[in-house]
Amino acid sequence: MFQSLFRARQQPTTPHTTIQQISAQELAQQLTGSSAPLMIDVRTAGEYQYDGHIAGSRLLPLPMLLQRQHELPKDRPIVCVCRSGARSQVACEQLARLGFSNLSNLSGGMIGWKAAGLPAQ
Repeated sequence: MFQSLFRARQQPTTPHTTIQQISAQELAQQLTGSSAPLMIDVRTAGEYQYDGHIAGSRLLPLPMLLQRQHELPKDRPIVCVCRSGARSQVACEQLARLGFSNLSNLSGGMIGWKAAGLPAQ
């Protein structure tokens, strides 16, 4: 009985989507190529400005992502970035549920990017 009661309140299931993880070195290499991915930084404006960000990344804080998802192309690779990789993983999962398919999460986030000795603005 409890299963049927609680099952009715569950969210509809979506096809399982595996979010690709990309290392800082792999992303840096892709950014030098002709088909660089769109980088979405999902941190706060303060983090983006004061803690540094990857050149060319676009600030789109996680709380605003669903409201502004229509601004993002579905036909271009997107890499989500945050401080450690946790919020950007959530962002990738949200975008996947909205039909975006070519998504990657920057593993280790900006902490990993800086630890790899890569430049931040």
